[in-house]
Amino acid sequence: MYYTTYIARRKQNHIRLVKLGFLSRDLGIIDAIESKHPGCLKETLPVRKQKMLQVIRTLYSQQEYMYRTKTHKVENRIVSISQPWVRPIVRGKQTADVEFGAKVEMSVADGFLRIEDLRWDAYNESTTFQESVEAYKRSYGHYPQRVLADTIFRTRENMKYCKEHGIHLNGPKLGKPYSDPALQKQQKNLEWQESGERGEIERNFGVGKRRYCLDCIVTKLKETSEVMIHASVLYMNLRKRLRLLLRLFFRWLWNSIQNQLEEKTFSLA
Repeated sequence: MYYTTYIARRKQNHIRLVKLGFLSRDLGIIDAIESKHPGCLKETLPVRKQKMLQVIRTLYSQQEYMYRTKTHKVENRIVSISQPWVRPIVRGKQTADVEFGAKVEMSVADGFLRIEDLRWDAYNESTTFQESVEAYKRSYGHYPQRVLADTIFRTRENMKYCKEHGIHLNGPKLGKPYSDPALQKQQKNLEWQESGERGEIERNFGVGKRRYCLDCIVTKLKETSEVMIHASVLYMNLRKRLRLLLRLFFRWLWNSIQNQLEEKTFSLA
C-alpha cells in the first residue's frame, strides 16, 4: 500500500514538473517577444488579458516555489486565474474542510442584520471585535449592554475591553470557576440561555444561504460579488421590516373591527 502511494506521488510530482516546464517555456517566449518589441503587449492585448497574464506569472512563481521547497503553503495563494482574489479558507467543517469565497462577519441588532466586515482572505475575526462594538456605538449613541459572540471573539483583550465599557460578554468568566454549586449552576444556565439567543445569527446565515443566494454568488467580478452579498443582506432586512409593518397593520385593522363591533352591540333586559 505504501509502495503504491509512493509511486502515485512520484507520478504526480513528475506531471507537475512537466506542466511547470511548459508554462516556463511559454512565458519565456512572451518575454523574448516583449524584449524585441517593447510595448507590443500593451498595444495588442486588451487590459483584461494583460491582467490575466500578470496573474499567470504570479501563479507560476507560487507553484514553482512550492515545488522547489516541497511545501503546499504559500502566502496569498492563487486558486483561480479568472478570480485571483479568491483564497482558500480552511474551515474544518464536516461537509467541506476548505471553502472558497468571501468571509463575511455579520451582527444582529434589534433583529436586523449588519455586515461588520467582508474580506476575501483568511483572517482572525477576533481582531475586528472592538471595531464592531465601536460601530454600534456610533450608530446607536451608546455601547450595547450585552454582546453574544462566538468563542473565537473571547480573547483576553476583548474581554478586558468589554469589562472597561460595562459590556456583558457571553461565556464563562476568566479564572477559577465558582466554588458555590448554586453559582455554578446559575452560570451554566445563563450560558445555555445565551447560546440559544446567539443562535439567531447562525439561523440568519442559514436562511441567507438557503433562500437569498448567499451560498451561490455567480457574479464574476470582485466588486459585483460584494454588491450581491450586500444586496442579499439588504433584502433580508427589508423583508423583516415589511413583516413588522404588516403585523402592525393587521393588528390595527383587528382592533378597529373589534371597536366597531363593540359599538354596534346592545343588550335587552
